Amino acid sequence: MTLLVLEGVRKHFAGVHAVDGVTLNVACGEFTALIGPNGAGKTTLLSTIAGQLRADAGRIAFEGRAIDGAAPARLARLGIGRTFQTAHVFASMTVLENLQLALAVRGGAQFDVVAPLWRRDARPARALLERVGLGAAERAAAAHLGYGDVKRLEFALALAGAPRLLLMDEPTAGMAPGERRALMDLVRDVARESGLTVLFTEHSMDVVFGYARRVIVMARGVVIADGAPAAVRADDAAQAAYFGEEA
Repeated sequence: MTLLVLEGVRKHFAGVHAVDGVTLNVACGEFTALIGPNGAGKTTLLSTIAGQLRADAGRIAFEGRAIDGAAPARLARLGIGRTFQTAHVFASMTVLENLQLALAVRGGAQFDVVAPLWRRDARPARALLERVGLGAAERAAAAHLGYGDVKRLEFALALAGAPRLLLMDEPTAGMAPGERRALMDLVRDVARESGLTVLFTEHSMDVVFGYARRVIVMARGVVIADGAPAAVRADDAAQAAYFGEEA
């Protein structure tokens, strides 16, 4: 079943064609890497899907519903989650409070955040923290977490919105190899258990070819290769645009 459809999506900045007519479909349950050299348009494309940017042209549909121009909050309610290159967490709150707030917003309490979080049922938040391996850190301030744990917390915050599609922008950037594998193992396992569809950008080829089941390559704002990892890696255009840089 097709979950996400993009048809001729374009986004330009002062004459720069950051995304230049991208057309692609993403099926339910796919675990897909979106790769390409710096400036290829990957982050711009994710931001256009997630509503942080508005496409200049083209069509975007999620579960058969047009979402062009929809605000990020509405897209989150529809089931599209997002993580960022630099993790977005509430540094002054504890780990548990971060999750309690995210779950409160999901439940429609965004206009009632003045109510003390400690009055809310903490069990759903604790369950999510246990799932991402942060159960023992619930009382710690998010500002005091190590970088790998901040990334886990951001992933938990995204899961609090119950997404069906999760867009992850360089989830392992800045992490050591062991941390990269641990985080991606977690994301893969959660996706398999819940049927979550994941579209992620990444520069680490060990992550791309160790986890993705489909690879999309962008260069200069357009898709130049799309398919199974082995086929994409052998593709001449992809080799010239990206993999040649890695050699």
